[in-house]
Amino acid sequence: MNVVNKTIELSGGRQVVIETGKLAKQADGAVVVKQGNTMLLATVVAAKDAKEDCDFMPLQVEYKEKYAAIGRFPGGFLKREARPSDAEILVARLIDRALRPLFPADYHAEVYVTVTLISADADIQPDALAGLAASAALAVSDIPFGGPISEVRVARINGEFVINPTFSQMPEADLDIMVGATYENILMVEGEMKEVSEADMLQAIQVAHEEIKKHCLVQMELSKELGKDVKRTYCHETNDEELRAKVVSETYDKVYEVAKSMSSKHERTEKFEAIEEEFLSQYSEEELETVKPLVHRYFHDDVLKKAMRNMILHEGIRLDGRKTDEIRPIWCEVGYLPAAHGSAIFTRGETQSLTTVTLGTKLDEKMIDEVLVKGTEQFVLHYNFPPFSTGEARASRGLSRREIGHGNLAFRALKPMIPLGEENPYAVRVVSDILESNGSSSMATVCAGTLALMDAGVKIKKPVSGIAMGLITDTETNKYAILSDILGDEDHLGDMDFKVTGTRDGITATQMDIKVDGLSYEVLATALEQARVGRMHILGKILETIPEPRADYKPHVPRVVQMSIPSDFIGAVIGPGGKVIQEIQKETGATITITEEDGKGIVDIFAVDKASIEAALAKIKAIVAIPEVGEVYTGKVKSIMPFGAFVEIFPNKDGLLHISEIDHRRFESMEQTGLKEGDVIEVKLLDVDAKSGKLKLSRKALLPKPEKK
Repeated sequence: MNVVNKTIELSGGRQVVIETGKLAKQADGAVVVKQGNTMLLATVVAAKDAKEDCDFMPLQVEYKEKYAAIGRFPGGFLKREARPSDAEILVARLIDRALRPLFPADYHAEVYVTVTLISADADIQPDALAGLAASAALAVSDIPFGGPISEVRVARINGEFVINPTFSQMPEADLDIMVGATYENILMVEGEMKEVSEADMLQAIQVAHEEIKKHCLVQMELSKELGKDVKRTYCHETNDEELRAKVVSETYDKVYEVAKSMSSKHERTEKFEAIEEEFLSQYSEEELETVKPLVHRYFHDDVLKKAMRNMILHEGIRLDGRKTDEIRPIWCEVGYLPAAHGSAIFTRGETQSLTTVTLGTKLDEKMIDEVLVKGTEQFVLHYNFPPFSTGEARASRGLSRREIGHGNLAFRALKPMIPLGEENPYAVRVVSDILESNGSSSMATVCAGTLALMDAGVKIKKPVSGIAMGLITDTETNKYAILSDILGDEDHLGDMDFKVTGTRDGITATQMDIKVDGLSYEVLATALEQARVGRMHILGKILETIPEPRADYKPHVPRVVQMSIPSDFIGAVIGPGGKVIQEIQKETGATITITEEDGKGIVDIFAVDKASIEAALAKIKAIVAIPEVGEVYTGKVKSIMPFGAFVEIFPNKDGLLHISEIDHRRFESMEQTGLKEGDVIEVKLLDVDAKSGKLKLSRKALLPKPEKK
């Protein structure tokens, strides 16, 4: 083995070690990245050649966490790792978004990157090391790649920026972003914040980039030491420059005119397709076999893309006729679905979200059982993107990674504003169904989510809006244009997709993908300010529709009453095997959950009508009531013994009514007393045994003494 190790020094005396040459040596590149007890194995394998007719980068990134890494069994029937969790998919997307732009544009071989958590430290967040591991695996391979890159997490904790903070530090953070970059350029930013300013977010990105530069230098050194700084040769594209020039000369002016026509998305697409088909019509069927793929590529890259970009940069005209900072027309409606707990429609241009809110009990909370994170989530948000939203004639087959990623961004945007815990006893589920899409449906989800939450009567702390920004640049002239509220085509053909959400007082979430080299912080700052202005405009439209959360929940929303009980009584309310709580639920029709927090029991009673809640409350209060000596109680005779009767004065609280305490008369047997099981009688509590807690009852104490003869 030729094992090579490189060390990266982090703040606080922490070290990250990159090791190669020991594991997975048949992969094109393999490394183990270590910090403390955390170890990530990253491998990369590329096909020797591209598939026929492949004109894109077929990159597949997987991130996997092994339960054995922390000494745990997976849940479920099979007790083995199965399909990727949402958390694993989100980490894989972070890696993918930083790597994908750096493969050569003409490289079309299949590339598989796999990052696996093989050992875990309970307090180290492994996702912050995953991008570094993937890049290091590429660095020690001969696969063509424009890196290296690295990714780091930056959190602001007590006013200080911390690189790759631990799990235990995160509750104190008011900013949490992941940044991916090369030595020269920022590539990707994603994260959540508690209403921070644009300047603070920009500073966090700069802090991250300075750290990433150190990681890149170590990878360059490693690559050179192993002789992997020279990459494999390949030929995945054949070009015909004469044909390229012909496509441009015969179609560019026509495309430019269509682009300026301010047509709708589908009309514009049809016209572009017609221009391409007209050009192809001059070739025979035999010639088309060779020519058609090249024409399609040149038409897209050298005509469509350049026409749209030139139109914006030189004439200030966008595809739909808007100015660069103009927002498309917006209309909103709340309460559209009468049976939902809350609903809203948010439509901006040709993008539309129908969003619902459902309120539930603690039993409805999402259970989290990941390798390093366990618990429940009181607030969840789901995003659905059916094919009909873009006019595609295809079936919807399961949940896509894109849907998980977009939903997570909207979730992070709204999460800081959702009241949780004692402020809100409900589990909250927001579902956004995208009915129409032409640009930033995730931001439409944020806006529709705010509307639906307020329609449901959820007392959100502040309304949230979101906007997607774009960028068009010309490196030759140094001209650039920042676009507010981008269309789908502007996203696809532009140099940046930058989404930002927030309240009037600051940013709550962001996601940025940069596709151009050398983007300055000055341009980013300008884009952030233009985004802030756009967000405020959109927020104004939201508040015109519903200015604040409804004063009360809708009549058909089940109600929740919350009470606290001493923790010692939790077992009594639940009963052996859940018998007591199940009986209360059966008798009252209410749903009851009990959790222990801060040394006390939190009881949530959930029912559709007031009577059910009051009945359940009465029964629970009776169970947790503490008997007081001298008080009179109405109880039920539960059993008859030779020496007396046991009387239940509270649920599951029996006291002994001795035969001598039944009456002033003397009884020789219990048969003489006339008491029988099921009788309801009044008794007085005489005493509670200090050690055993046994109750001593008397009926005699409530009866008048007989007169002496």
